[in-house]
Amino acid sequence: MTEQAGAGRINRSECRRLLGAGLVGSSLEWYDFFIYATAAALVFGELFFPGASPLVGTLLAFSTFWAGFIARPIGGVVFGHFGDRFGRKPALMTCLLLMGSATFVIGLLPTADTIGALAPVLLVLLRFVQGIAVGGQWGGVALLLTESAGAQRRGFAGTFAQMGVPVGVILGNLAFLIVGALVSDQAFADWGWRIPFLLSAVLFPVVLFIQLRIEETPAFKTLQDLSAQESGKVEQAPVREAIRTHRKSVLLGAGLLFGTNAIFYVSIAGVLDYATRELGMDKNEVLMLVLLSSAITIGAILASGALSDRIGRRPPIIAGAALITLWAFPFFWLVDTAEPALILLALVVGGIGSSLTYGPVAAYLGELFEPRVRYSAASLAYQLAAIIVSGGTPFIMAALLAATGTSAAVSAYIAVMGVITLVAVLVLRETWDPRGYTEPERGQQPAPIWESSAISSDTPDLVRFRRSRPQVAEREGEPTHGGRS
Repeated sequence: MTEQAGAGRINRSECRRLLGAGLVGSSLEWYDFFIYATAAALVFGELFFPGASPLVGTLLAFSTFWAGFIARPIGGVVFGHFGDRFGRKPALMTCLLLMGSATFVIGLLPTADTIGALAPVLLVLLRFVQGIAVGGQWGGVALLLTESAGAQRRGFAGTFAQMGVPVGVILGNLAFLIVGALVSDQAFADWGWRIPFLLSAVLFPVVLFIQLRIEETPAFKTLQDLSAQESGKVEQAPVREAIRTHRKSVLLGAGLLFGTNAIFYVSIAGVLDYATRELGMDKNEVLMLVLLSSAITIGAILASGALSDRIGRRPPIIAGAALITLWAFPFFWLVDTAEPALILLALVVGGIGSSLTYGPVAAYLGELFEPRVRYSAASLAYQLAAIIVSGGTPFIMAALLAATGTSAAVSAYIAVMGVITLVAVLVLRETWDPRGYTEPERGQQPAPIWESSAISSDTPDLVRFRRSRPQVAEREGEPTHGGRS
């Protein structure tokens, strides 16, 4: 460990390079994933389901959007296994390549007018590939950042993965706004919508940069070295082990994201469809409102993650969940006015609630699980929330509006999701420790946090796992490390 400690320190420039690469990679990945939502709300219904009514076409387009979320747990399982066995970096690189390729091909895809029923089939297939890619990507970039950070900076470091979400939304909306401003509505429907998808080619230089300039995380390197020294192996079936030993924490970890995912996807996809189709607003105007609100949430995510390094992971999440729940009905009271300023207020306040919850999640989910199954367990939790809530939210919103004729039903849905997040965070333990260290395995002395403005490889979750197969916690779902039991 002494050799690792000395060799593993990362200087300031390397730290900035790592955070920058994490933010850029995450932003472009989410850009690719979210432009599908924008296209589904604006043009996919008429292009790939031309025989359907506007409402049915929208529902069908949003159902293909949901396919990406159905695939995300598969990506989490496959790349979680890969990342826990072979490293965080190769798993992340593979996901980025997969996402860039699938998105680029969507931009070349013929529509139903050209190839008939095969068009929506291919669209769903490519969306499925996108889902697999983003399902594995989040765990890779989150762990690449948080496992390279000292315990007192994990919340801040993790936000550079989380900020990729609103940055991706902004980039996607900007792409559609610019194209929409440069071409006519007819040209946009004919070919203009393809341009944002083709721009996904910029992901490939990012992959090359990560390959050449970014190191594997100290946590995974140390896990491999400790295993080799003690004639052990990196966990051979990390997904199965994560489910067996941490099932409760995985399910509660998924619950952490219910509220933030619900209001986020209502804001970026549901409101876009609702405001243009039901309220008669201009699509570019609504896109601009979503863009502005997303820009504000970037700062809120960063502040929330940094705050979690000072007061704990749970308090910001609790505050965010409470705000989401309380804002659910005022949110749509404002949206229903069709006044741009009031809609922006609804989106901004909802976005702040979402960001307070979302900011600390990268660090929190990582700290809930031990390194040998961390990629698998954290990805499972994150992607379970995606398949249950994220992908279905725009579809559920459109269906609730059609069935009830009122936005109150959607508000009730958001409020319920917020309550689930609140319950989950209240049940889960706190992983942050104000003493400057977290508890190791039972029976060992706690390892101190090495204070440094640079990121260090001597993170405490490395030192405490000195056996290749740590003893399973006595209670189901209880990690063998960290925080209070």
